[in-house]
Amino acid sequence: MARYGLLIDYEYCTGCHTCEVACQFEHNLPVGQWGIKISKVGPWKFDNKWQYAHVPIPTEQCNLCGERVAAGKQPTCVQHCQAKVMKFGLVEELVKEMEGKSHMVLFAPK
Repeated sequence: MARYGLLIDYEYCTGCHTCEVACQFEHNLPVGQWGIKISKVGPWKFDNKWQYAHVPIPTEQCNLCGERVAAGKQPTCVQHCQAKVMKFGLVEELVKEMEGKSHMVLFAPK
């Protein structure tokens, strides 16, 4: 059985929150609930570098926009990501894209 996931390259995430808003609107989620949520990490200095990032984190409410995907569309967070740091696809293909890169997370629900 094919398994799909969401690959997020958070090195370039700007923290614009567009993915959060698009998801909340798409799924009509109440205030305070999210299918994906931006987490801010830092800033702090570490080994003469600065740690500062925004990391989009899918929540338990994320279903990878099953209805949209069934209709041939991308999940709404992927479609609306202004920095284009999110990709949707087969887990096996997304894992290949991670090779040699850092600052990436793969969300692959059951």
